[in-house]
Amino acid sequence: MPRSISTRTGDDGTTSLLYGQRVPKDHPQIEAVGSVDEFNAALGLAKSLCPEGGRRAGLELIQHDLVALMGEIACAEADAGRYAASKFTRIGAAEIARVDAAVAAIEAKNVKFDGWATPGANQCAAALDLARAAARRAERRLVGLPRQGKTVRPLLLQYLNRVSDLLWLLAREAETGK
Repeated sequence: MPRSISTRTGDDGTTSLLYGQRVPKDHPQIEAVGSVDEFNAALGLAKSLCPEGGRRAGLELIQHDLVALMGEIACAEADAGRYAASKFTRIGAAEIARVDAAVAAIEAKNVKFDGWATPGANQCAAALDLARAAARRAERRLVGLPRQGKTVRPLLLQYLNRVSDLLWLLAREAETGK
């Protein structure tokens, strides 16, 4: 019989962290993972609404990074060593450098912007702004985890912060049609 997505193990209001530890569904780590998952879904929407080409490929790379990020934050503190020794992909300096290069490339185009943006110039720009807002929420959830006893590598916070900046620039670029 095929495995079902409906395990019913969460019917009691709990869910599992990466290596099986059960926690309440409103646990701070689950909130953080859920926020990153929402961000990933928003990126998927933006990817589907933006023209083919480099922008879509770049968004997909970010989506892959987010899966790695979710895995790391879904790991109980007691299992951090096990996770570090695993073959799971982890965000590192190379991923941040890739985002920084994308930011620099857009800024080199002198994309025009003044003050706060008003999202909605077109579907692509609006979806990128929605993804940016979701990224900022995920960043806020991650920032709060150390107060709950979960170690968060500084690179993860840097990554989300810079991706948020990149999405803001991508949205402004999409507004201009460049």
